[in-house]
Amino acid sequence: MSLLSKLLTWWNGPTLATAMFTRSHGREVGRDGLGNIYYETADGSRRWVIYPGENDSSRVPPEWHLWLHRSRQVPPTEVPLPARPWERPWRPNPTGTPLAERPPGALESGGRRARATADYRPWTPEA
Repeated sequence: MSLLSKLLTWWNGPTLATAMFTRSHGREVGRDGLGNIYYETADGSRRWVIYPGENDSSRVPPEWHLWLHRSRQVPPTEVPLPARPWERPWRPNPTGTPLAERPPGALESGGRRARATADYRPWTPEA
């Protein structure tokens, strides 16, 4: 990747300024299973994440999201969130990918669904 593209683009990794700031002021706090690396400044006033590829905030797991937004002061590497029996495992948002959910009736699935008892029937003057 060229120096100019690192200066001007943010969607395919950290910009040059972010990389330099991270190197000089960042303290690594932890990593998640997707390869995201989480940092904070020495005084804890700033927190951020460096993605291993395209920047996509939906790839931040809930426990790290809570830490980034200061809902939790302790990172999940020190005190993990307790798992609830009713929770499904977290996964990134698949919208816009081949893995996106397409329920019956969705336009991507042909736009047809089974009729329901509460279906809307528009008024027509002939009826």
